[in-house]
Amino acid sequence: MSLFIPKNYRNLLGSTERTEKAIKSVKDMFQLNLSAQLALLRVTAPMVVLTGTGINDDLNGVERPVRFPVKSLEDRRAEVVHSLAKWKRLKLAELKILPGRGIYTDMNALRPDEELDNIHSIYVDQWDWEKVITREDRNLTFLKQTVRRIYEAIKVTQNRIYVEFPQLVPDLPEEIFFIHSEQLLQMYPDLSPKQREDEITRTHKAVFIIGIGGRLTDGTIHDGRAADYDDWSTPTGDGYEGLNGDILLWNDILEHAFEISSMGIRVDEEALRRQLEIRNEEEKSELYFHRKLLAGELPCTIGGGIGQSRLCMYLLKKAHIGEIQSSLWPDDMIRACHAAGIDLA
Repeated sequence: MSLFIPKNYRNLLGSTERTEKAIKSVKDMFQLNLSAQLALLRVTAPMVVLTGTGINDDLNGVERPVRFPVKSLEDRRAEVVHSLAKWKRLKLAELKILPGRGIYTDMNALRPDEELDNIHSIYVDQWDWEKVITREDRNLTFLKQTVRRIYEAIKVTQNRIYVEFPQLVPDLPEEIFFIHSEQLLQMYPDLSPKQREDEITRTHKAVFIIGIGGRLTDGTIHDGRAADYDDWSTPTGDGYEGLNGDILLWNDILEHAFEISSMGIRVDEEALRRQLEIRNEEEKSELYFHRKLLAGELPCTIGGGIGQSRLCMYLLKKAHIGEIQSSLWPDDMIRACHAAGIDLA
């Protein structure tokens, strides 16, 4: 069990009823703010996709999806989504969405390989979003502009929640700080990637780390990324590679950097070929999604996921994601949290 119990933790919202009301307020407000900032249309998304199509995300490339046979499809196997990066791109092509507009959806997933702790659950709920861009938009400047818009949506939501729940005092900085994972390595060469995240986020409070998945100069990667959705290998023009990254906020309660979103400009044909070769996964080029992309049948896009329970946990100043969502937890974790005034759903 990996569990952090904050000293003198106090549930600022008091009753479960007020917490549930606040959760709804955050979710209602943020999705409206996000949609307005990025010009997104809400769509309905699948919870399962067929195995073997390449539509499901590989995340770090090692997580196992929940699979099962479907009787009415002659026992063809399906799997619960990990996220919807590839499905969203297919949907944008189907809807013939023009550059500058996009879609978002409520994504509900199961990730049974997650190690359960304060911020990880086997149940994942995200706002998954994807937006059509031009090839000329596939650059670091456009990525940063999009990050700033998402950050603005978070800040506006925090300020509006403060009006309704004045005990939740806003604490986000005015601007989000950008840094590349290679720069972070050079600043803190003796620290692990997570320790580097803690140091930079403790200082700047809101940080976007660029270049997640590409190899750094010490031969490591900052964190895992699959080869076939985010573009982590394209040169950015400033001596570094990567058109993706993570939004991190400093969490005073947990005393750690707190990932809110993983996002990025998606691979084009060239980046997909390059990244599949880097990861020795060229065989994936024969899958349905990959064939369509390599044939030029899918639009250029930018997209990501924003954790719903994560964002609620941060804005409502909760110590455990189980205070926001109902999931499965080890008995000893439930007991330890209850003793500290942290009641898990």
